Amino acid sequence: MAVVLRLKRIGRRNRPFYRICAMDRQTRRDGRAIEELGHYSPIDPQKGKHYELNVDRIKHWLSVGAQPSETVQSFLKEAGIDIAAIRRGEHVATEAAPAEAAAEAAPAAAEETAS
Repeated sequence: MAVVLRLKRIGRRNRPFYRICAMDRQTRRDGRAIEELGHYSPIDPQKGKHYELNVDRIKHWLSVGAQPSETVQSFLKEAGIDIAAIRRGEHVATEAAPAEAAAEAAPAAAEETAS
């Protein structure tokens, strides 16, 4: 199953509103989404607040091979998300480093208290 990150329209007539979703490539535009990752309102009066992203989940989907559409890719670029780095796995190493440090510190602290 090929997954794409794309827009799903849910607004009324002449008032568009879109959800940014992870969907199967063969699903129709407004069809069932695997996961909703944010939203986009092209008619929002506040500039800079016309879209919102769930960055952690988007990074997850990109790391497992999801392809963003052109529009979603422009949002990611504007938000400062480097798609190529995520695909290489560089974001996973930076997030795993604090967890590894905490895991190493826990047994050391247990040994000190036992002594």
